[in-house]
Amino acid sequence: MGRCERTRNRVQSPPLFSGSGLPPCPRVSATRSHKSHSEVAAVILAAGKGTRMKSPKPKVLFEICGRSLLGHAIDSVRGVHARSIAIVVGHGREEVRREFEGERDLSFVTQDPPRGTGDAVRVAMPSVPSSAELVLVTYGDMPCLAPTTLNRLIEAKPRGGVALLTVTREKAHGFGRILRDPDGGFAGIREEKDCSSEERAIREVNVGVYAFDREVLVRVLPRITANNAQREYYLTDAVLEIAKHAGLVRLVPLEDENEALGVNSLSELAMARSVWQERILERHLANGVHVVDPETARIDVDVEIGVGTVIQPFTVIRKGCKIGSNCEVGPFAHLRGESVLEDGAKVGNYVEVKKSTLGKGVKAMHLAYLGDTTVGEGSNIGAGTITANYDGKAKWPTLIGARAFIGSGTVLVAPSTVGADAIVGAGAIVTRKKIPAGDVWVGVPARPLQPKGPVARAAASGSASAKPKRKATKTSRVTRGGSRAASRRSR
Repeated sequence: MGRCERTRNRVQSPPLFSGSGLPPCPRVSATRSHKSHSEVAAVILAAGKGTRMKSPKPKVLFEICGRSLLGHAIDSVRGVHARSIAIVVGHGREEVRREFEGERDLSFVTQDPPRGTGDAVRVAMPSVPSSAELVLVTYGDMPCLAPTTLNRLIEAKPRGGVALLTVTREKAHGFGRILRDPDGGFAGIREEKDCSSEERAIREVNVGVYAFDREVLVRVLPRITANNAQREYYLTDAVLEIAKHAGLVRLVPLEDENEALGVNSLSELAMARSVWQERILERHLANGVHVVDPETARIDVDVEIGVGTVIQPFTVIRKGCKIGSNCEVGPFAHLRGESVLEDGAKVGNYVEVKKSTLGKGVKAMHLAYLGDTTVGEGSNIGAGTITANYDGKAKWPTLIGARAFIGSGTVLVAPSTVGADAIVGAGAIVTRKKIPAGDVWVGVPARPLQPKGPVARAAASGSASAKPKRKATKTSRVTRGGSRAASRRSR
């Protein structure tokens, strides 16, 4: 790792919610520093190739709980109201830029070739406003840093100096040690290969996240050199330069070592995902959401869930979903982005919902796919129902009115509309039709089973008082028999 310019956490995270109690979760909400947001600028280092990820995809674009590694890092610095955010990119830079296109508070600078963290900050400095008094330096592959921690770092920065994050871990092998003086102040950063046996016993290491006085950083960056085996410029040398000339260095220990997780491999990506999933689930549990088995529930960021809702085991809820109060989801359900469940809606086992809205009290309990669908309140979606929304070229919507009953095994080929109080018999295939309110349709392809009107609607609902007062013919007997067959509900 060269000059141990930053710390990587390779310690296995504990299993999610293991043991008898729930582990504490660090706060991740945005906080305001005592310093004005106009005085803080951020630099995020995101130029690494990520060779150990074994993928051509830029490392910082790998996702954790619905957001990229870099997206998490950006949110962290936004949480301390940085006036500007400069992102240093290298490998896959065009793809990274496209991912965040249109976000006005971001600027991108290219480090090519990559020559260390000191050089990366140096190429970013022209993007830092001269009005900024403080420069916060973080990494695009450290997704677990909380805004509250960055705020502590900003608060600790001395005037004319620098503050840096440290972490204490049981296994410190391979990392640069933090040296302290007899009074507990900063005395240096020692690369492990240069440590004495006594220094090797030190467990406090450098995280590599800094809050610099901007004017001091501008002065010291030209002084650092590449006189090392890797021929790179290291930001730790800027810290040592400040310490040598002014002694204004403050150490800020992390309260949770998981925040120091750096992602260099798919294994470390899984560790970081576990940390984030714990945070997300803790928030929903605290807000009155009953997550039956937190070890198997998967819920992304930016998901809203109302009080009293039950999330059953092996449920996946993607970013952007909104779930009302007193709903039930799962087990083995999948809610994809932009799906909405209004109060009291139920989605059962092996049901997938994509970009759809289920109204109040809607039930889709078994083996169904609802894509680009709007379902009115009180409707029932039978087992095996599919809204076939894709024709090979475009996605089309399906509209199902209030209190409609869709029989088991139905296929609704979009665009289709099922009116309020309508019934679609089991096994029907509705091919781009508009079923009027109150009608009963059956068959392949689906067709009306009986005439329209109040008598037909009453017959479909089983009202004896509305039956026609005439001798039943063969046709009317078939009609009533078909209505009863179509009305068999999936339980």
